[in-house]
Formats: sequence, C-alpha cells, structure tokens
Amino acid sequence: MMSSSTVRISTEAKETLRALASSTNKTMQDVLDEAVELCRRRMFLTEANAAFHRLRRDTQAWEQEKRERAAWDSTLADGLEE
Repeated sequence: MMSSSTVRISTEAKETLRALASSTNKTMQDVLDEAVELCRRRMFLTEANAAFHRLRRDTQAWEQEKRERAAWDSTLADGLEE
C-alpha cells in the first residue's frame, strides 16, 4: 500500500480533477499521479533541451561531443551477432 499525504489545491483544480477522473473512469488520485508524472517529464525534457542548446553554442564542447559520438558509433560494429 502506498502512503498518502494531504495537499491543498484550489476549488477550481479540484473540480477539474474530479471531471477528469469521471471522464476517464479513473480515481482522482490516479489522475493527479499521472499529471505529476507528466509535469516531471516535461520539466526534465525542458532542462535537457536547454542543456543541449548550451552545448551546441559552445563550439569546442560541441566538437568534443561529436567526436565522442563517433567513437561510440564504432561499438555498433563490434562483431557480435544479434
């Protein structure tokens, strides 16, 4: 059994949560858990994209990244059968 906590949300958010749960035939907790996970993933990808953008702007670091990728690409032809 998972532990739970009480979190305060606005009345509007609660009504939206209730409507989403009803329309998807899920519990409010399941809908909220999914929403939190989607938010976490979005934040992760936003941060990763920003870091990648910074890397590409640094020409030395970007060249090093490309060399490293090329080195890793050679591992694809390691002679092992699938």
